Amino acid sequence: MSGHNKWANIKHRKGAQDAKRSKVFTKIIRELMVSAREGGSDPNTNTSLRSAIEKARSANMPKDTMEKAIKKGAGELEGQSFSEALYEGYAPGGVALLIRCLTDNKNRTAQEIRHTLSKYGGSMAESGAVSWMFERKGVITVAKEQISDLEEFQLLAIEAGAEDIKDEEDPIIIVTSPESVSDVKTALEENGYTLSYEMSYIPSNSLKVEGSDAAKLLKLLDILEDNDDVQEVYDNSDIDETEMEALAEQMG
Repeated sequence: MSGHNKWANIKHRKGAQDAKRSKVFTKIIRELMVSAREGGSDPNTNTSLRSAIEKARSANMPKDTMEKAIKKGAGELEGQSFSEALYEGYAPGGVALLIRCLTDNKNRTAQEIRHTLSKYGGSMAESGAVSWMFERKGVITVAKEQISDLEEFQLLAIEAGAEDIKDEEDPIIIVTSPESVSDVKTALEENGYTLSYEMSYIPSNSLKVEGSDAAKLLKLLDILEDNDDVQEVYDNSDIDETEMEALAEQMG
């Protein structure tokens, strides 16, 4: 997985993750609205909505807030209309960035992203300049403590459609095609596993980053994710985990 995933995990573990509930809720509400608009309000037939609902529950979002967002997205209640925008760019050290946004004003969001990249040592890229380095995938994570027989677990996931299983770290990461994520998730849950899942963009190769470039990159990622319009940022960096731990301490 990209360095950004590790960075998010380290910040979470150190309690440095953005704890502003309203900001977290803002992003999830947009995800619920767009998912419901594009795929309908039934989570049984809408995988992206089901994923957004799980995010909402894990963030302890009140049920009525969640239901209202879904109804707005499905057109049952009046509300703002958000659309997805995917911006491409470069970070310090030549790292490739994909910035996924949900916005009600693409021009404003593009200007804000461009300004942030420029201010923190990056730059905006033309459409297609970076996206070819990433593949859209389903990503399922399962805590190792649940798995008594790793070989049996791997076989179950593969038979359900898993493309890759990364079992060196905890949690175990299962990568699937977008079409297979629901089948793999269902197979694991039916066999008693508790999991989390999301749709992600995974880089086809990684770029080693260290020193001042690593510090600048992680600062830029934090600033981008602080923007309400930004849902996720994907990158192809490879930063040593020990260095990330040290930078997390420095950045508080």
